[in-house]
Amino acid sequence: MAAEEQAKEVAQQVDVVAETSKVIDKVSNMDLNAVLHDWVIPYGTKILLAIAIFVIGKMLARGISKLLGKAALASTKDEMLQSFVTSISYFLFLLIVVIASLSQLGINTSSLVALIGAAGLAIGLSLQNSLQNFASGVMLLIFKPFRKGDLIETGGMTGVVEEMGLLVLELRTGDNKTVLIPNGKVFSDSIVNYSDNKTRRIDFTFDVSYESNLKEAKDVVARILADNELVLKHPAPIVAVGALAANCVQLVVRPWVKTADYWTAYWGITESVKLEFDKAGIVIPYNQMDIHISGNTASELNNELNK
Repeated sequence: MAAEEQAKEVAQQVDVVAETSKVIDKVSNMDLNAVLHDWVIPYGTKILLAIAIFVIGKMLARGISKLLGKAALASTKDEMLQSFVTSISYFLFLLIVVIASLSQLGINTSSLVALIGAAGLAIGLSLQNSLQNFASGVMLLIFKPFRKGDLIETGGMTGVVEEMGLLVLELRTGDNKTVLIPNGKVFSDSIVNYSDNKTRRIDFTFDVSYESNLKEAKDVVARILADNELVLKHPAPIVAVGALAANCVQLVVRPWVKTADYWTAYWGITESVKLEFDKAGIVIPYNQMDIHISGNTASELNNELNK
């Protein structure tokens, strides 16, 4: 048996050598013009055309996607929609260019398209969260609850909208940190847009001691609001007693300002109220506890301390 196997191996090696020698003889006997005509020119032309299709197609894809993005910006005035349309259209056009280039090389693109579809289905099943974020991004662009540059609160974060990508929303917080929130979380969560309206109301609550003059305190606050240029006359600001708390009277103050002036007015009014209250002798109480001790208990406490 061992001799038969060795004989088969030797026979196979002889066949390989024979075939190799035939190929070498055929190549050595080939005419150079035949090689150029049958191989170099046809396949070289296909390769060059495929490269040309890819390069030119990529340039056209980039140019067309930018035009579509500009058209979206012109029709909606929404920079986030422009970025979204530009990105997705460039990806789709580039995919078409790649298929056209491979088709020029003689590759069966119909099977390739089927393969891409199957791969897309498999990837889609494995990336359900990413597809959810993508779909949420599309819905956010359609409903437009905010625009680039708006101050919003969503997903437990507050910041200025910098950009909305295919999968995430980029916010810049007040302390200049960049926060990325998945679009799915943004769309499923509540969205508070602080920049959508031109005016905002500031809600103050000032505590006034029961021993202080309440009417004078209201007059001081009303005068501060009237003298502040950032406070709007319409709607008129409100100064009223909100509650009689355990250790103070609570004044609720509701002035209206332009949205851009919100924090400047908030800080300025807060400081002015404190300074004017001090001038008028109006006390802003702080939490304290009064302990009353009966006579017998006081005597016993003194005796214990004197021991």
